[in-house]
Amino acid sequence: MATVAPESAMAGLDPMFQPDWFFTDEQLRLLERLKEICEETIRPLAAENDRTLTFPRKSLEALAPDGFLGLMLPKEWGGLGQNHVMYAAVTETIARHGDASCAMCYVMHIGAVEALKLRATDYTIEKYLKKVKEGLIGTLSYSDPETGSHFWYPIASGARKVDGGYEVLKKASWTTSAGFADFYVLQTTSPDYNGDYSNLSVFVVDKDEIEAKPQEWDAMGLRGNQSGTLLLDWKFVPEDQLVGPIGDGANSNDEAVDPYFLIGSSGCWNGISLGAIDIAIRHTTVKKHKDVGMRVCDYPTIQDAVGEAIMDTNASRTFVFSVASALDKVTDGAQTNPAIGDLARGNYLHWLWQIKFNAAKNVAYVVDKMLHCCGGTGFKKEPLQLERYLRDGKAGWVMGPTNEVLRQFVGKTALLGMESLDYWNVSINERALNNELKKFSADQKRELAERLIAEAGNNGSSA
Repeated sequence: MATVAPESAMAGLDPMFQPDWFFTDEQLRLLERLKEICEETIRPLAAENDRTLTFPRKSLEALAPDGFLGLMLPKEWGGLGQNHVMYAAVTETIARHGDASCAMCYVMHIGAVEALKLRATDYTIEKYLKKVKEGLIGTLSYSDPETGSHFWYPIASGARKVDGGYEVLKKASWTTSAGFADFYVLQTTSPDYNGDYSNLSVFVVDKDEIEAKPQEWDAMGLRGNQSGTLLLDWKFVPEDQLVGPIGDGANSNDEAVDPYFLIGSSGCWNGISLGAIDIAIRHTTVKKHKDVGMRVCDYPTIQDAVGEAIMDTNASRTFVFSVASALDKVTDGAQTNPAIGDLARGNYLHWLWQIKFNAAKNVAYVVDKMLHCCGGTGFKKEPLQLERYLRDGKAGWVMGPTNEVLRQFVGKTALLGMESLDYWNVSINERALNNELKKFSADQKRELAERLIAEAGNNGSSA
């Protein structure tokens, strides 16, 4: 008969496998306090939130008093003044010892906070950033129903200048915490974009301005994060709610939104991997086969699987911490930002793509292998709760930018250069075009030429 694994989230993988050399003594103390918060508040709510599709508001609010909601904000604003490495560790810890849904809501909250901090004004500091210590929750809304995981291309959005501010349209297909967050940092095309989808602008709006349909959310995993549709239907947004100058959106993406999402979500996937390993270790070291007098962990095949999972996960973790430390070097530990038009974190995007791909790929493998190690007991929802980690981990691969997008980004950049990515579909692939034209008959070429001349004339262009 199986012995029920202990509930303590602190049991599992020995602390000797924790890469403490990345952290200061202060950070290690903060991480210990975070584990306590996870153990006392976040983890006990996780299973019920998952079952009932409940937004983890209580879990997020539990992070506020100790300053974790303002992790990288200056201490004079009520933040902890921490860095990118610590951010990766915090999301990892919440996902491992608490709840992955809460961890992903936290990632989006930090992304919104840091996008505001990048272009902070006295107004946004007082209205938003200084209040996160009180439990104010933010999120990002950057997706688009027309472009899917190519979220940087917001076709179904717009803004127009009016007296005192802007009228803004934002349609989003996937907004974590939609309808539950207190404020929303969102991206649209600029008022003067003139068909140039790289001309983007960023706004911050409050909860009462947006329309969301959280009742439509019912997913395989991350069931508490309420990642649903959002609509801001040509609402008036005051001038003070513009984040950075008009046209700053693409730069803001590269410098704040993408780096913080990719680091934070990578930490989340690594945390899920570690949590699954913890569960497998707890279970296999107590479950016995009395007929042969062996524990499950005594079988070499189980030892091999757990050993490989630990090594692959620690490779992913240290990769994330390494890239995060590179960002720390160019931003004084996340406490300074480059001038408008310049990049610091954005120069490391090709590394950030790699850590997300690697962490998401690894978690998909690890959760499966740890399920195999735990056998039928792991397949049940109780008592191990491993199946929730498995379902949550599956989100990593498909969360935008999807792993398909990222591996093409890296391969294409390596082979053809960064400019070949063509985010906004404006560069002409003349090699492919010329190759296709060779296949045309003379009549087909004449027909194409006539159509192109007509189209050029309709656009006011010369042939």
